[in-house]
Amino acid sequence: MAPPPPHPRLLLLPLLLLAAAAASTARADDLVAELQSLRARSPSGVIHLTDTSVTRFLSAPSARRPYSVLVFFDAASLHSKTDLHLPQLRTEFALLSASFLAHNPGSGDLFFADIEFAESQHSFHQFGVNSLPHVRLVRPEHASLGGSEQMDQSHFSRLADSMAEFIESRTGLEIGPIVRPPLLSRNQIILLGILFLISIPFMIKRIIDGETLLHDRRVWMAGALFVYFFSVSGGMYGIIRHTPMFLTDRSDPNKLVFFYQGSGMQLGAEGFAVGFLYTLVGLMIAGVTHLLVRVESLQTQRFAMLAVMAIGWWAVRKVIYLDNWKTGYSIHTFWPSSWR
Repeated sequence: MAPPPPHPRLLLLPLLLLAAAAASTARADDLVAELQSLRARSPSGVIHLTDTSVTRFLSAPSARRPYSVLVFFDAASLHSKTDLHLPQLRTEFALLSASFLAHNPGSGDLFFADIEFAESQHSFHQFGVNSLPHVRLVRPEHASLGGSEQMDQSHFSRLADSMAEFIESRTGLEIGPIVRPPLLSRNQIILLGILFLISIPFMIKRIIDGETLLHDRRVWMAGALFVYFFSVSGGMYGIIRHTPMFLTDRSDPNKLVFFYQGSGMQLGAEGFAVGFLYTLVGLMIAGVTHLLVRVESLQTQRFAMLAVMAIGWWAVRKVIYLDNWKTGYSIHTFWPSSWR
Protein backbone atom coordinates (compact mmCIF):
# COMPACT_ATOMS: atom_id res chain seq x y z
CA MET A 1 0.00 0.00 0.00
CA ALA A 2 1.52 3.30 -1.09
CA PRO A 3 2.02 6.04 1.56
CA PRO A 4 -0.33 9.01 1.38
CA PRO A 5 0.96 12.02 -0.57
CA PRO A 6 2.37 14.88 1.58
CA HIS A 7 0.14 17.77 2.38
CA PRO A 8 0.52 20.66 -0.07
CA ARG A 9 1.33 23.03 2.81
CA LEU A 10 4.28 20.84 3.80
CA LEU A 11 5.61 21.11 0.27
CA LEU A 12 5.36 24.90 0.39
CA LEU A 13 7.19 25.22 3.75
CA PRO A 14 10.77 24.64 2.43
CA LEU A 15 10.08 27.00 -0.44
CA LEU A 16 8.86 29.68 1.96
CA LEU A 17 11.95 29.24 4.14
CA LEU A 18 14.23 29.53 1.12
CA ALA A 19 12.37 32.61 -0.06
CA ALA A 20 12.63 34.21 3.40
CA ALA A 21 16.38 33.47 3.58
CA ALA A 22 16.89 34.90 0.10
CA ALA A 23 14.88 38.01 1.00
CA SER A 24 16.90 38.47 4.21
CA THR A 25 20.16 38.14 2.29
CA ALA A 26 18.93 40.63 -0.28
CA ARG A 27 18.01 43.12 2.44
CA ALA A 28 21.42 42.70 4.10
CA ASP A 29 23.13 43.27 0.76
CA ASP A 30 21.01 46.37 0.25
CA LEU A 31 22.06 47.78 3.63
CA VAL A 32 25.75 47.09 2.92
CA ALA A 33 25.48 48.71 -0.51
CA GLU A 34 23.73 51.73 0.98
CA LEU A 35 26.40 52.12 3.67
CA GLN A 36 29.15 51.83 1.06
CA SER A 37 27.45 54.55 -0.96
CA LEU A 38 27.24 56.85 2.08
CA ARG A 39 30.87 56.11 2.92
CA ALA A 40 31.99 57.03 -0.59
CA ARG A 41 30.48 60.51 -0.16
CA SER A 42 32.59 61.24 2.92
CA PRO A 43 36.22 62.37 2.43
CA SER A 44 37.39 60.27 5.38
CA GLY A 45 34.82 57.48 5.02
CA VAL A 46 33.00 58.40 8.26
CA ILE A 47 29.23 58.13 7.85
CA HIS A 48 27.12 60.70 9.68
CA LEU A 49 24.15 59.05 11.37
CA THR A 50 20.93 60.48 12.75
CA ASP A 51 18.16 58.88 14.80
CA THR A 52 16.49 57.65 11.61
CA SER A 53 19.62 56.12 10.09
CA VAL A 54 20.61 54.55 13.43
CA THR A 55 17.30 52.72 13.45
CA ARG A 56 17.79 51.61 9.87
CA PHE A 57 21.41 50.47 9.99
CA LEU A 58 22.10 49.58 13.63
CA SER A 59 18.74 48.49 15.06
CA ALA A 60 18.11 45.97 12.30
CA PRO A 61 18.06 42.27 13.30
CA SER A 62 21.42 40.47 13.25
CA ALA A 63 20.45 38.46 10.16
CA ARG A 64 20.07 41.71 8.24
CA ARG A 65 23.21 43.29 9.72
CA PRO A 66 26.28 41.24 8.72
CA TYR A 67 28.66 44.14 9.41
CA SER A 68 30.24 45.97 12.34
CA VAL A 69 30.00 49.72 12.93
CA LEU A 70 32.35 51.79 15.10
CA VAL A 71 30.39 54.80 16.33
CA PHE A 72 31.95 58.05 17.57
CA PHE A 73 29.66 60.14 19.79
CA ASP A 74 30.22 63.85 19.35
CA ALA A 75 28.80 67.10 20.75
CA ALA A 76 29.64 70.36 19.00
CA SER A 77 28.67 72.33 22.11
CA LEU A 78 31.49 70.65 24.07
CA HIS A 79 34.29 71.27 21.57
CA SER A 80 35.35 74.32 23.59
CA LYS A 81 36.14 72.08 26.59
CA THR A 82 39.83 71.41 26.04
CA ASP A 83 39.99 68.68 28.67
CA LEU A 84 37.69 66.43 26.59
CA HIS A 85 39.84 66.63 23.41
CA LEU A 86 36.77 65.95 21.26
CA PRO A 87 38.05 67.73 18.09
CA GLN A 88 41.38 65.90 18.31
CA LEU A 89 39.75 62.51 18.90
CA ARG A 90 37.30 63.17 16.06
CA THR A 91 40.23 63.92 13.73
CA GLU A 92 42.01 60.73 14.82
CA PHE A 93 38.78 58.78 14.29
CA ALA A 94 38.63 60.13 10.72
CA LEU A 95 42.27 59.09 10.16
CA LEU A 96 41.41 55.61 11.44
CA SER A 97 38.50 55.37 9.02
CA ALA A 98 40.51 56.65 6.06
CA SER A 99 43.38 54.26 6.86
CA PHE A 100 41.05 51.26 7.00
CA LEU A 101 39.47 52.29 3.70
CA ALA A 102 42.90 52.77 2.08
CA HIS A 103 44.03 49.27 3.08
CA ASN A 104 40.61 47.60 2.62
CA PRO A 105 38.89 49.29 -0.33
CA GLY A 106 35.32 48.23 -0.89
CA SER A 107 35.09 46.34 2.42
CA GLY A 108 31.60 45.68 3.72
CA ASP A 109 32.62 44.17 7.06
CA LEU A 110 33.34 47.35 9.01
CA PHE A 111 32.04 50.92 8.81
CA PHE A 112 32.83 54.07 10.76
CA ALA A 113 30.11 56.51 11.81
CA ASP A 114 29.55 59.51 14.05
CA ILE A 115 26.49 60.79 15.90
CA GLU A 116 25.98 64.39 17.05
CA PHE A 117 24.19 64.95 20.35
CA ALA A 118 22.14 68.02 19.38
CA GLU A 119 20.41 66.24 16.49
CA SER A 120 20.35 62.64 17.78
CA GLN A 121 19.60 62.73 21.50
CA HIS A 122 17.36 59.68 21.20
CA SER A 123 20.27 57.61 19.87
CA PHE A 124 22.45 58.75 22.78
CA HIS A 125 19.71 57.52 25.11
CA GLN A 126 19.44 54.19 23.30
CA PHE A 127 23.17 53.57 23.62
CA GLY A 128 23.18 54.77 27.23
CA VAL A 129 25.80 57.45 26.60
CA ASN A 130 26.04 59.94 29.45
CA SER A 131 29.61 61.23 29.13
CA LEU A 132 32.11 62.05 26.41
CA PRO A 133 34.43 61.04 24.81
CA HIS A 134 32.57 57.85 23.98
CA VAL A 135 33.03 55.24 21.21
CA ARG A 136 30.95 52.09 20.70
CA LEU A 137 31.48 49.03 18.54
CA VAL A 138 28.25 47.50 17.25
CA ARG A 139 28.86 43.96 15.97
CA PRO A 140 26.38 41.64 14.20
CA GLU A 141 25.88 39.53 17.33
CA HIS A 142 24.76 42.52 19.40
CA ALA A 143 20.98 42.26 19.72
CA SER A 144 20.53 45.76 21.19
CA LEU A 145 22.35 49.07 20.98
CA GLY A 146 22.78 49.17 24.73
CA GLY A 147 24.54 45.80 24.59
CA SER A 148 27.22 47.02 22.18
CA GLU A 149 30.84 47.20 23.35
CA GLN A 150 32.22 50.45 24.72
CA MET A 151 35.81 51.45 23.99
CA ASP A 152 37.73 51.94 27.23
CA GLN A 153 39.47 55.22 28.06
CA SER A 154 42.87 53.53 27.74
CA HIS A 155 42.21 53.03 24.02
CA PHE A 156 42.25 56.81 23.58
CA SER A 157 45.79 57.06 24.96
CA ARG A 158 47.55 56.63 21.59
CA LEU A 159 44.63 57.99 19.59
CA ALA A 160 44.15 56.26 16.21
CA ASP A 161 46.78 53.57 16.87
CA SER A 162 45.21 52.34 20.10
CA MET A 163 41.72 52.56 18.52
CA ALA A 164 42.98 50.31 15.72
CA GLU A 165 44.24 47.78 18.26
CA PHE A 166 40.81 47.76 19.91
CA ILE A 167 39.05 47.04 16.60
CA GLU A 168 41.51 44.34 15.55
CA SER A 169 41.21 42.56 18.90
CA ARG A 170 37.40 42.63 18.83
CA THR A 171 36.61 41.97 15.15
CA GLY A 172 39.69 40.17 13.83
CA LEU A 173 39.86 42.63 10.94
CA GLU A 174 43.17 44.16 9.85
CA ILE A 175 43.19 47.96 9.97
CA GLY A 176 46.69 48.43 8.58
CA PRO A 177 49.16 51.25 9.31
CA ILE A 178 47.60 54.61 10.12
CA VAL A 179 48.01 56.93 7.11
CA ARG A 180 48.73 60.44 8.39
CA PRO A 181 48.93 63.55 6.17
CA PRO A 182 52.38 65.13 5.75
CA LEU A 183 53.29 68.01 8.05
CA LEU A 184 54.10 70.30 5.11
CA SER A 185 52.40 70.57 1.74
CA ARG A 186 54.30 70.51 -1.54
CA ASN A 187 54.07 74.30 -1.97
CA GLN A 188 55.30 74.90 1.58
CA ILE A 189 58.31 72.66 1.01
CA ILE A 190 59.17 74.52 -2.21
CA LEU A 191 58.88 77.89 -0.43
CA LEU A 192 61.11 76.76 2.43
CA GLY A 193 63.66 75.45 -0.08
CA ILE A 194 63.79 78.82 -1.87
CA LEU A 195 64.22 80.69 1.42
CA PHE A 196 67.01 78.32 2.43
CA LEU A 197 68.89 78.87 -0.85
CA ILE A 198 68.58 82.65 -0.46
CA SER A 199 69.92 82.53 3.11
CA ILE A 200 73.00 80.40 2.30
CA PRO A 201 75.37 83.38 1.54
CA PHE A 202 74.33 85.17 4.75
CA MET A 203 74.85 82.02 6.82
CA ILE A 204 78.32 81.44 5.33
CA LYS A 205 79.37 84.99 6.26
CA ARG A 206 78.14 84.63 9.85
CA ILE A 207 79.89 81.26 10.20
CA ILE A 208 83.20 82.77 9.03
CA ASP A 209 82.79 85.69 11.48
CA GLY A 210 81.90 83.30 14.35
CA GLU A 211 78.62 85.07 15.08
CA THR A 212 76.19 82.16 14.90
CA LEU A 213 74.23 80.59 17.74
CA LEU A 214 76.43 77.51 17.42
CA HIS A 215 79.34 79.57 18.72
CA ASP A 216 77.49 80.54 21.91
CA ARG A 217 78.19 78.14 24.79
CA ARG A 218 74.97 79.19 26.52
CA VAL A 219 72.99 77.74 23.62
CA TRP A 220 74.87 74.45 23.94
CA MET A 221 74.23 74.35 27.68
CA ALA A 222 70.50 75.00 27.19
CA GLY A 223 70.39 72.35 24.46
CA ALA A 224 72.08 69.81 26.73
CA LEU A 225 69.56 70.51 29.48
CA PHE A 226 66.67 70.17 27.04
CA VAL A 227 67.97 66.84 25.70
CA TYR A 228 68.43 65.54 29.24
CA PHE A 229 64.94 66.62 30.35
CA PHE A 230 63.38 65.33 27.11
CA SER A 231 65.07 61.95 27.63
CA VAL A 232 64.23 61.34 31.29
CA SER A 233 60.65 62.66 30.98
CA GLY A 234 59.68 60.20 28.24
CA GLY A 235 59.07 62.93 25.67
CA MET A 236 60.00 60.71 22.70
CA TYR A 237 57.72 57.96 24.03
CA GLY A 238 54.87 60.46 24.15
CA ILE A 239 55.50 61.59 20.56
CA ILE A 240 55.71 58.04 19.17
CA ARG A 241 52.72 56.76 21.14
CA HIS A 242 50.67 60.00 20.88
CA THR A 243 50.31 60.00 24.66
CA PRO A 244 47.82 62.59 25.99
CA MET A 245 48.96 64.98 28.71
CA PHE A 246 46.00 64.03 30.91
CA LEU A 247 42.64 62.22 30.86
CA THR A 248 39.14 63.07 32.04
CA ASP A 249 37.96 61.23 35.13
CA ARG A 250 35.18 58.85 34.10
CA SER A 251 33.37 59.24 37.43
CA ASP A 252 33.62 63.05 37.36
CA PRO A 253 33.88 64.70 33.89
CA ASN A 254 34.95 67.99 35.51
CA LYS A 255 38.01 66.36 37.10
CA LEU A 256 41.29 65.75 35.27
CA VAL A 257 43.60 62.76 35.80
CA PHE A 258 47.31 63.62 35.53
CA PHE A 259 48.69 60.39 37.02
CA TYR A 260 47.39 57.03 35.78
CA GLN A 261 47.90 54.12 38.16
CA GLY A 262 49.13 51.03 36.31
CA SER A 263 52.17 50.18 34.22
CA GLY A 264 50.15 49.72 31.02
CA MET A 265 49.95 53.43 30.17
CA GLN A 266 51.87 56.62 30.92
CA LEU A 267 50.45 60.12 30.64
CA GLY A 268 52.53 63.07 29.48
CA ALA A 269 52.01 65.02 32.70
CA GLU A 270 53.44 62.30 34.94
CA GLY A 271 56.44 61.88 32.65
CA PHE A 272 57.17 65.62 32.77
CA ALA A 273 56.76 65.64 36.56
CA VAL A 274 59.32 62.87 37.05
CA GLY A 275 61.57 64.44 34.41
CA PHE A 276 61.50 67.72 36.33
CA LEU A 277 62.60 65.94 39.53
CA TYR A 278 65.48 64.22 37.69
CA THR A 279 66.56 67.50 36.10
CA LEU A 280 66.34 69.33 39.43
CA VAL A 281 68.72 66.85 41.08
CA GLY A 282 71.10 66.99 38.10
CA LEU A 283 71.21 70.80 38.15
CA MET A 284 71.90 70.85 41.90
CA ILE A 285 74.80 68.40 41.50
CA ALA A 286 76.19 70.48 38.65
CA GLY A 287 75.89 73.63 40.77
CA VAL A 288 77.70 72.00 43.68
CA THR A 289 80.58 70.65 41.58
CA HIS A 290 81.08 73.70 39.33
CA LEU A 291 79.82 76.79 41.20
CA LEU A 292 79.76 76.11 44.93
CA VAL A 293 83.44 75.14 45.00
CA ARG A 294 84.29 78.69 43.91
CA VAL A 295 82.52 80.30 46.86
CA GLU A 296 85.05 81.45 49.48
CA SER A 297 82.67 81.57 52.46
CA LEU A 298 82.73 78.24 54.29
CA GLN A 299 79.43 79.01 56.00
CA THR A 300 77.73 79.63 52.65
CA GLN A 301 79.09 76.36 51.32
CA ARG A 302 77.75 74.43 54.30
CA PHE A 303 74.31 76.06 54.12
CA ALA A 304 74.08 75.40 50.37
CA MET A 305 75.13 71.77 50.81
CA LEU A 306 72.47 71.21 53.48
CA ALA A 307 69.82 72.75 51.20
CA VAL A 308 70.96 70.60 48.24
CA MET A 309 70.91 67.44 50.36
CA ALA A 310 67.41 68.21 51.70
CA ILE A 311 65.94 69.02 48.27
CA GLY A 312 67.70 66.03 46.69
CA TRP A 313 66.38 63.68 49.37
CA TRP A 314 62.84 65.00 48.82
CA ALA A 315 63.06 64.65 45.00
CA VAL A 316 64.45 61.10 45.11
CA ARG A 317 61.87 60.09 47.71
CA LYS A 318 59.08 61.51 45.53
CA VAL A 319 60.30 59.56 42.45
CA ILE A 320 60.47 56.31 44.46
CA TYR A 321 56.97 56.92 45.84
CA LEU A 322 55.47 57.59 42.39
CA ASP A 323 57.17 54.50 40.93
CA ASN A 324 55.83 52.33 43.74
CA TRP A 325 52.32 53.80 43.41
CA LYS A 326 52.24 53.27 39.65
CA THR A 327 53.93 49.88 39.20
CA GLY A 328 54.01 48.33 42.69
CA TYR A 329 57.81 48.09 42.54
CA SER A 330 59.50 49.03 45.81
CA ILE A 331 63.09 49.85 46.77
CA HIS A 332 64.67 47.43 49.23
CA THR A 333 67.62 48.24 51.45
CA PHE A 334 70.41 45.66 51.58
CA TRP A 335 72.97 45.88 54.39
CA PRO A 336 76.39 44.16 54.35
CA SER A 337 76.38 40.79 56.09
CA SER A 338 78.88 42.03 58.69
CA TRP A 339 76.46 44.78 59.74
CA ARG A 340 73.62 42.44 60.59
